[in-house]
Amino acid sequence: MNQNDDFELNGFPRVRLRRLRRTPAIRDLLQETRLSVKDLVCPIFVQEGIDEPKEIELMPGIFRIPLKELTESIQELYDLGVKTFLIFGIPRSKNNKATGAYRRDGIVQKALKTLRQNFGEKIVTITDVCLCQYTSHGHCGIIKNKVVNNDESLKVLEKIATSHAEVGADFVAPSAMMDGQVKNIRAALDKNDFNQVGIIGYSAKLASNLYTPFRDASHSMPDFGDRKSYQMPFYNANEALNEIKMDINEGADIIMIKPALPYLDLIYKTRQTTLLPVCAYSVSGEYSIVKAAALEGWVNEGEIIIEFTTCIKRAGADFIISYHTKKIAEILNNS
Repeated sequence: MNQNDDFELNGFPRVRLRRLRRTPAIRDLLQETRLSVKDLVCPIFVQEGIDEPKEIELMPGIFRIPLKELTESIQELYDLGVKTFLIFGIPRSKNNKATGAYRRDGIVQKALKTLRQNFGEKIVTITDVCLCQYTSHGHCGIIKNKVVNNDESLKVLEKIATSHAEVGADFVAPSAMMDGQVKNIRAALDKNDFNQVGIIGYSAKLASNLYTPFRDASHSMPDFGDRKSYQMPFYNANEALNEIKMDINEGADIIMIKPALPYLDLIYKTRQTTLLPVCAYSVSGEYSIVKAAALEGWVNEGEIIIEFTTCIKRAGADFIISYHTKKIAEILNNS
C-alpha cells in the first residue's frame, strides 16, 4: 500500500504526525516548551586581590573577575536581556571559621553594594551562602574533631545571610546542606527586619562528581575527606524529595535541584508536588563536558546547549542557573 493512500485504522482516519512537523513555521507554531533569556541566571565569580579577569582552567570561557570590572560584566549580560545573577565571592584569605564570608567589607558584600548602586532594582541578585570558599579546610561548615558540626555551622550561615541582606541581596541561597539551614536563616532574616529577602533552598543538592570544575573556580577543594556526609546520595530520589518537603516547611521561597541534567526526574517530580517556583542548577561539570566536546569538534556547542537547557525547562524548571547563559542569550537574541 502506498504511504499516501487513505485508509482507516481502528475506525479512525490515519493520523500523520509529520503534518505537524513539515515546515519550520509549523514547528515553531506548535512548539510546547520555549526557552527565554528571562529563564536564565548567570553565575558570577568575583575575586579579591586580582587586577584583571582570570580564566578558570577547567571551565574555558568562564572567568574570575575583579570587583572593578563587575559593573561592566553585568552590563554586558544585561544588554543581552539577562537580569538575574548568582554571586560567588572568592576571598583573599581564609581561616577555619570562615569569618571572611560575613565581613562587612567582604567581597560579596562589596559586590552587592556595587550592583545596587549601578543597577538598583533592574536586576535580581542571588547570593551563595556557604563556607567552603572561605574556610582554610574547604568544607562547607565548621569543623570539630574532623567532622562538620551542623549546629555551629548554622550560626555562621545566619551571619552570612544577614550580611548579604544588609547590602541588598534579593535572595540568599544556602548551599552548605546543613540540617535546618532554611529555618535558621529565615528566623535570622526576620529577626533583623529582612523579611522581604527570599530564600532559595538548595533543597536537593546531590553529592556529584560534576562539581569538580567549580571547586577549581572557587578554590574550595576539601583538604580531607569529602562532602558526602552532608550532601545527599544521588541514588536516593525519595530522600531528595523528603529534603525538598522539609525546606518548604521551613520557609523556602524557591526550591533548587542541583545538578540538573542527570536529575531531570527529580525536577519533574518536584514540579508535580509543589506550587513553589523550581530552579535547576546546571553545574560546572555539565558546562565543562559540553565545552570540552565542542572544542574537540564532537558536538555543535550552540545546538547542544539549547537542547540541554530546553530539556531542563521541559522537565519542570521555572528558571535555570547556567554557565552557558551568555552563549544562550546570544543565540536566542539572534534566532
